Amino acid sequence: MKKLALYTMIMITSLTFVPTQAFAKEKNPLAVSTNPNEVPAEVKVLLLRLDEIKAIDKSELNASDRKALRKEVRDIKSTLKSTGNGVYFSVGAIIIVILLLILLV
Repeated sequence: MKKLALYTMIMITSLTFVPTQAFAKEKNPLAVSTNPNEVPAEVKVLLLRLDEIKAIDKSELNASDRKALRKEVRDIKSTLKSTGNGVYFSVGAIIIVILLLILLV
């Protein structure tokens, strides 16, 4: 009985992780951009602002201005991180899910 449960779990997990793009004949018609390497306009603006901040001579600024620039850079970087696309699964989360499946079966 344990072998049957093990083989069933292996079969289900192997069918779950089948890449769907391998079977796709055409691209998704609902996709926003036609070129996956295309950078959105708001991201370009943020990257340009980061380049401007890097070009500033910071030795002439006082402490409060430097602090404001650091805060702005942190805000821009956090915004850029949040604009990432996709869903990411950590290895630890996958291992925990597999362990829960084994323990519950």
